[in-house]
Amino acid sequence: MKLNLLAVGQKMPQWVTEGYNEYAKRMPRECQLLLNEIAPAKRGKSGSTSQWMQEEGKRIMTALPENDYVVALEVGGRNWSTEQLAEQLKNWQASGRDVSLLVGGPDGLSRECQQRADQQWSLSNLTLPHPLVRIVVAEQLYRAWTVLQNHPYHRA
Repeated sequence: MKLNLLAVGQKMPQWVTEGYNEYAKRMPRECQLLLNEIAPAKRGKSGSTSQWMQEEGKRIMTALPENDYVVALEVGGRNWSTEQLAEQLKNWQASGRDVSLLVGGPDGLSRECQQRADQQWSLSNLTLPHPLVRIVVAEQLYRAWTVLQNHPYHRA
């Protein structure tokens, strides 16, 4: 199974790239985590939040593999404990489909992306900076995998 992280934003600071890569490389081949950076909309004096979200949404939908199970990262999504995320990961693996995790830009995900999602996941009730979300998702997926493997990384 491939876990495709589709995230709006490019040219991340070095600490973001290093943090994400640290956990992505720990994932086993049978549960690869791959990052697909989506170009953000150009924000300026003209245009609106809804226009920018729509533009980014179209780019996400274009990059989204057609048959993937889709999980949108949304503030209004379900909060999962580590053990619940591990159970989700197990279910995703059992489904035989790849999984795409969608992270919107600073204004969130378009309605089209939200409607395409099979599930919505909230990392926290807190507002997190989008670059940090990449690292948190990668670490939590790695942690969930270690739970399934009875690896000592996760100590609850």
